[in-house]
Amino acid sequence: MADFLVIVESPTKSKTIGKFLGKKYDVQASAGHIRDLPKSQLGIDVENNFQPKYLNIRGKAPLINKLKKDAKNAKKVFLATDPDREGEAISWHLAKLLGIEETSACRVTFNEITKTAVNNAFKNPRPIDLELVNSQQARRILDRIVGYKISPVLWKKIRKGLSAGRVQSVTTRLICDKEDEIDDFNPQEYWSISASLQKRDKKLQTLTAKLYGDKNGKINLYNEQDSKNITEGIKNHDFIVENVRTSEKKKSPAAPFITSTLQQEASRKLGFSTTKTMMISQQLYEGVDIPKEGTVGLVSYIRTDSTRLATEATDGAKIYISETYGDEFLPEKLRVYANKNSSQDAHEAIRPTYIEFSPDKIKDSLSNDQYKLYKLIWDRFIASQMSTGIIDVCSVDIAIGDYIFRSSGSTVRFPGFMKVYEEGKDDEADDENKKLPILEVGEKLDLLDLDAKQHFTQPPQRFTEASLVKALEEKGIGRPSTYSPTITTIQQRGYVLKDKKALFPTELGRIVNKLMKENFKDIVDVEFTAQIENQLDKVEQGKCDWVDMLKDFYKDFEKQVEKAEKEIEHIIISDPVSDVECDKCGKMMVIKDGKFGKFLACPGFPECRNTKPFVELAGVDCPTCGKSLIYRKTKLGRKYIACSGYPDCTYQSWNLPTGELCPKCGKYLVYQSSGKKRKKVCSEETCDFTEDAPY
Repeated sequence: MADFLVIVESPTKSKTIGKFLGKKYDVQASAGHIRDLPKSQLGIDVENNFQPKYLNIRGKAPLINKLKKDAKNAKKVFLATDPDREGEAISWHLAKLLGIEETSACRVTFNEITKTAVNNAFKNPRPIDLELVNSQQARRILDRIVGYKISPVLWKKIRKGLSAGRVQSVTTRLICDKEDEIDDFNPQEYWSISASLQKRDKKLQTLTAKLYGDKNGKINLYNEQDSKNITEGIKNHDFIVENVRTSEKKKSPAAPFITSTLQQEASRKLGFSTTKTMMISQQLYEGVDIPKEGTVGLVSYIRTDSTRLATEATDGAKIYISETYGDEFLPEKLRVYANKNSSQDAHEAIRPTYIEFSPDKIKDSLSNDQYKLYKLIWDRFIASQMSTGIIDVCSVDIAIGDYIFRSSGSTVRFPGFMKVYEEGKDDEADDENKKLPILEVGEKLDLLDLDAKQHFTQPPQRFTEASLVKALEEKGIGRPSTYSPTITTIQQRGYVLKDKKALFPTELGRIVNKLMKENFKDIVDVEFTAQIENQLDKVEQGKCDWVDMLKDFYKDFEKQVEKAEKEIEHIIISDPVSDVECDKCGKMMVIKDGKFGKFLACPGFPECRNTKPFVELAGVDCPTCGKSLIYRKTKLGRKYIACSGYPDCTYQSWNLPTGELCPKCGKYLVYQSSGKKRKKVCSEETCDFTEDAPY
């Protein structure tokens, strides 16, 4: 029988910690929460200072009985759940169930699962932090009140099965507002002129310059005639280098990851959803089996708002950088990154726990996804402690008649941190990473080609998971641990769909959002939601009483619910009618949303129960056989184009044909999208035809 009982959340974590503590410690897992609010009722006594009614979670009775028995036989019980609000609350619930005095030194926390960190933590146990617990309780009660009070209103006024959430509702609003911006967008035509130029020396080096303006400044071209006026005006003139500007640009590395930036970068660079990122990073944190080493926690705690790094970590990075890349890749002084919010500094940034376990060294011990994410965390951390990159930037003005063409480029003089890692971007950047030939003022250049192109201004981009997380963080909505479940929930509820990476609202999402904006304006107000988060932080810091906070919220909220129940009229959502006739009763079938996506159903239900698979037409004919093209999905949910004539016609493509033929070679054109830009390109790989196209 072990002398000490240690309780953590997950079996993997218990295995990793048990290796460090030895035989005197029995490490067991609670498998998350063991008590929660009841599912069948509100479970909160609003009249009695919002006292919650906690019940043991169904199915956990055998585990609870075992923990009680083992706790009774142990000399001491240590509660070593995760070091955040949720982890503190789990420990508090365990203390209540096991009869542990919450003011005793029973709580153990560590930022990383390493032998040093764990052993140091057990040397310094502390009481349960009730302010942290109260902050978690306040959040849980707030979410329960909003969900259980508004959801029945949605059931009555729209349809059964709908629900509302405090953070989810305002997140849905952000996506709906973005869609409104896109719908209201009016594309504007504009033109650009590019000149392909060549030096007259023996090397015959080329460069591309774009029209900037004239002697009076920048010129905007709004139509084809504007473009023609300039192309006609520069005929029979020489391209002469008028000005060459060179400058040095210094580039500093990004801070090590916090939860939100890890989610964003994993989405941009790896294509991971926020849910996948958090699942895999949790695996890396809790421990991975490595030959001859056992189970090893590879990264520090993954739910953090802090960019702070421990001295041991930066010292280890310094040695690694010096040995691997040389001392010139070390910064002149230690890099320290400022936190956006000083109150959120309970943990370090996300970083590797062992410098000696480089990604390539332990690659065989990791799954493919674990390796990708671990390498991302590793590279970002190492780069954050490296020297500044130095870039030589060159900009050239080329005069032709009264007009100025401009070309710019850059070359890396010293890579610094860029040797290891560069941060990704949501928006497509201009391509300036090209090297210009050496040019001298007064030098004449030969014109190889003059290309005038039509463009259209592009609408705002829909949110991706990466850009949505960034927006939530900037606006103060939710906290790192809530981003992933929030994005998952609004998709599961049918309020939001994801196409490739883009998030957009469904008709149901827009209807629910409209009702919420008209009747529960505070709940979907960005500033109000951010204020609530700030109050929860103050509860955690002991600067605000959690009961008083809930009272302030509830007095206005209760009135809004009562008013909504009386005033909102029933909203009928009609199922879209398809062009498919029911082959059993002759009615036109309607499109419904099911558990596995859209399907066709007879509106004569229940008399007629006929259903059919839903086929989404792409709106253009197959370029091979002329039959209708349809959208299909891969097993992973990615949309592609296929011919409805399958198996007779096997045409399929990621890109939608435009229905037009290439003016250069006669093959069919397809749409190709990248970031904010959309183009028509030729399907023939050897043809270089391309043309901007509005969305």
